[in-house]
Amino acid sequence: MSVIISEKPELTILYQDEHLVAVDKPAGLFVHRSFMDKDEIYFALQLVRDLVGQYVYPLHRLDRPTSGVLLFALSEDVARIMGQAFTDKTIRKTYYALTRGHIGNDGVVDYPLKEKLDKIGDKYANQDKEAQTAVTYYHSMLHATLPISLGRYDSVRYTLVKLLPVTGRRHQIRRHLAHLRHPIIGDINYGDNKQNPFFIQHFGFKRLMLIAKSLSFYHPISNDIINITCDFDKQWQSTFKQLSWSEKDISCL
Repeated sequence: MSVIISEKPELTILYQDEHLVAVDKPAGLFVHRSFMDKDEIYFALQLVRDLVGQYVYPLHRLDRPTSGVLLFALSEDVARIMGQAFTDKTIRKTYYALTRGHIGNDGVVDYPLKEKLDKIGDKYANQDKEAQTAVTYYHSMLHATLPISLGRYDSVRYTLVKLLPVTGRRHQIRRHLAHLRHPIIGDINYGDNKQNPFFIQHFGFKRLMLIAKSLSFYHPISNDIINITCDFDKQWQSTFKQLSWSEKDISCL
């Protein structure tokens, strides 16, 4: 199961002007209502609307277990312009993930993905649609090894990976890292069934270790370059500390 939001989240506004607002979405929070959220109370769309006192238009999607920068438009016209920018791939998205094993090189995953369909919400969709182009650049940033036996291995290894997706397929980063045989820690769909329980026991919490760290784009009205970045939250910071990564290491990310 994913992280459960049991109390009303206090969202942090990362950027706001008369046209756009961006918040730091916590892990476990749905962006908006869906067929999977019958028991959920809180959604980013409603929380941001109440926070800024007006209707907001979600411009992109973050999976429920993914934390990080989430951008909304404050008008239909701006939503249309920004929607085209996402379509044209002129918006730079940067993610970080903690993965199983040591990824020793930088590279690109150019691996088409078949669309992931929901049994209820997508029951009328074309079930035989061909795989779509999906491209993700990745950069190995930090490595760690814990001298603890797990399964047939005598140590547990991790890599902090910087990810730059070119396309935006559903679960793209999660599926691409699994394709590399370096799944994201805490990924219940594509992850490691030995590493995930070990992580919960050793690090003391359960979540997908994937964060949408920043968005960079041209402002739809002023055409200025806008860079929006969120901080690594307390659980990420705790993980860094337990992996002996220093503040200096993290400051270089």
